Amino acid sequence: MDGDLGDFLRSRRARIRPEEVGLASHGRRRVPGLRREEVAQLAGVSVDYYIRLEQGRGPRVSDAVLDAVARVLRLDETEHAYLRAVARPAKKKAAPRREAAPRVRPGVQLLLDSMDRTPAFVLGPRMDVLAWNALADALGGYSRMAPVRRNVVRQLFLEPEGRDLYPDFAAVASQSVAHLRLNAGAHPDDPALRDLVGELSLKSEDFRRLWADHQVKACMYGVKRVRHPVAGLLTLPYESLVLPETPDLTLVAYTPEPGSETAERLALLGSWASTGA
Repeated sequence: MDGDLGDFLRSRRARIRPEEVGLASHGRRRVPGLRREEVAQLAGVSVDYYIRLEQGRGPRVSDAVLDAVARVLRLDETEHAYLRAVARPAKKKAAPRREAAPRVRPGVQLLLDSMDRTPAFVLGPRMDVLAWNALADALGGYSRMAPVRRNVVRQLFLEPEGRDLYPDFAAVASQSVAHLRLNAGAHPDDPALRDLVGELSLKSEDFRRLWADHQVKACMYGVKRVRHPVAGLLTLPYESLVLPETPDLTLVAYTPEPGSETAERLALLGSWASTGA
């Protein structure tokens, strides 16, 4: 996505004070953080080279330079990988076509269905829910949604119940946007992903603000609290597994502690759903 590299580097510069990297800070600065010439000095490249890098008009940048910039800007492993992706995107193909959502193999669906005590689903690169098991459906209601609504980020920011579903909405929203930006860096020429970001930016001030923060994070495990209209408040640890033959697809499973209140409530929810109540 145009401008991502420069915006990302500027946002990372802004969060580092000169004193943190051994530089003297002389009086007030017009903008927070490191200046471009300071990053260039610390990374061992010319100021002109670094400026052209931020502007996206330099030559193909080497691993050594990207590693040096990442070190100066104190990027973590995920941010470093994102920097490489947006600094050296794959060559654009002529007129990229709008691809359908990736297909989930029947064997993966059978795996989901065998996890009858664990809500589990598959996410695509645009964070669409592509497949699910019965307990995940009881929790998220995916089978009752139109396909366009089966998107984690769209549900958070555009659906009326999105904010009410998560007691910790701010944290969930921030993590989801950071994960979507990571995916966007890996798929810069995906028209559907660009359209999704454009729609969310237009319709949601919260999304627009979070997207402008340029946070990138792979949210592969953690804990979410969900307020379900039938089951009540659920505390749901989750684990995510990338499917080996289709690395754009991620299987997400909620793993509450056996015997916990959440596990008992999920079992009741599953029974309630299976009876068609």
